[in-house]
Amino acid sequence: MRVAHVITRMIIGGAQENTLYNCLDLVQQFGDDVLLITGPSEGPEGNLLEQAHAQGVPVQTLPNLVRNIHPVTDYRGYQEVKAAIKEFQPDVVHTHSAKGGMLGRRAATALKVPAVIHTVHGAPFHPYQSTLARKFFIACERYAASQCHQLVSVADAMTDLLVAAKVAPREKFITVYSGMEVEPFLDSSTLRNETRQQLGIQRDDVVIGKIARLFHLKGHEYVIESARDVVAKCPQAKFLFVGDGILREKFEGMIAESGLTDHFILVGLVPPKEIPKYISAMDVLVHTSLREGLARALPQALLSGKPAVSFDIDGAREVVSTMETGFLLPPGDTAELTSALIQLCEDPTLREKLGEEGRRRCSQVFPHQVMTRRLREIYQDVLRRNGHEVV
Repeated sequence: MRVAHVITRMIIGGAQENTLYNCLDLVQQFGDDVLLITGPSEGPEGNLLEQAHAQGVPVQTLPNLVRNIHPVTDYRGYQEVKAAIKEFQPDVVHTHSAKGGMLGRRAATALKVPAVIHTVHGAPFHPYQSTLARKFFIACERYAASQCHQLVSVADAMTDLLVAAKVAPREKFITVYSGMEVEPFLDSSTLRNETRQQLGIQRDDVVIGKIARLFHLKGHEYVIESARDVVAKCPQAKFLFVGDGILREKFEGMIAESGLTDHFILVGLVPPKEIPKYISAMDVLVHTSLREGLARALPQALLSGKPAVSFDIDGAREVVSTMETGFLLPPGDTAELTSALIQLCEDPTLREKLGEEGRRRCSQVFPHQVMTRRLREIYQDVLRRNGHEVV
């Protein structure tokens, strides 16, 4: 099978890791011909393309396939995507991200590619936009949905959101959870003592970690606000932020103003392969984003046996259940956040119980091989429906 993946940029992020694992599995497990079509992967979030090149995934980088909307650049980007697909002659085009999805689906349909698939990692429209912007992005998604054969959601919540916005009928969607390499997380406890020592974490410290870009709508400010009351009740609490971004200076200022500098560790950007190491140092994962398809940090923490405290947004409830695998809280509710974190700080037995249940549930669902096998079955189903021979 010949499969072309189209994504705007290969920064370090959930959608990008998902795409890279899918490409690798198709090549290594099934012997498929794969081409990863992407734009420049620039910015403070880091670059996954080095891993793709190192592991033998053919990559074509298009200079005008960029995230920001601009009519001239987007027209050029469309022509570049179309030319790349035409030259590769794929059986399947699988697109990701809003811009990559729009241009890739349109180009693939224009070229009559037999199977056109799009994965919804997160909706480009949300309540925190202006009404005009939200309507524009919904209209774009409706059009793009008409340009593909199948929509794949990384969580049932994504399907619910897009169906409610009338992007496409429910029967056009199918859920496939975003896969990852689970073994490093299942085995991460072996790294705990050394990592905590490197970070200057004491034996009795309870570490509350957050893994996310230091960016808008990721919710770091809620953690910082909550930390004052958590530390007052639990002086042994430490907060570990993994990730970097444009708001780092702002958050460092907030932490300093709160007198909490000694209780926060900001390690900055780390390679994806080091995430298990930093989760091993944690006792609790906190996820306070205001919008996210299904944050990879949640199953990663649960696979590592750490309970998760999350705002009830998008797909979080599909892995986080209150008093089963962690705590699910109303978005933006710092009082509830503080209460949950204090309870977990004070009760190591509860932390262990919730973490173990999370590990049990996630170990069956999130291996990347499970994801790729299911996606390849979807490719085959679409090809059959469209009268094409499958392999």
